[in-house]
Amino acid sequence: MRRIMAGGKWRVNVKQMPEKLKTEAMCTTGRGTPYGLAAVPVIKVSSRTDLYRRWPDLIDVDAGTIATGESTIEKKGWELFNLYIEVASGRKKTWAQHWGISNGIAIFHPGSCT
Repeated sequence: MRRIMAGGKWRVNVKQMPEKLKTEAMCTTGRGTPYGLAAVPVIKVSSRTDLYRRWPDLIDVDAGTIATGESTIEKKGWELFNLYIEVASGRKKTWAQHWGISNGIAIFHPGSCT
């Protein structure tokens, strides 16, 4: 699997990914954009606890607890890993799946680059 840097974040080159691993994506947010994809489940990870508390029915994981000291990187990592397995296996739905939220993919964004 090959990772590429885009927008300051590492991205996975999906074309080189084995078919059985093309099952889901993770999206981090500090603003809470209700993002989802129809093709694959999207696990929504909030970087701020207050955002998670405001929208517990849109955000799947509160990673803000690492900053507040309520959790560790290792504990949150295991939580994400276990959720990833549950969603990939179909045993659990993300909030985006639950609400039927899906966005189109814009390969060439028509707006300004940020």
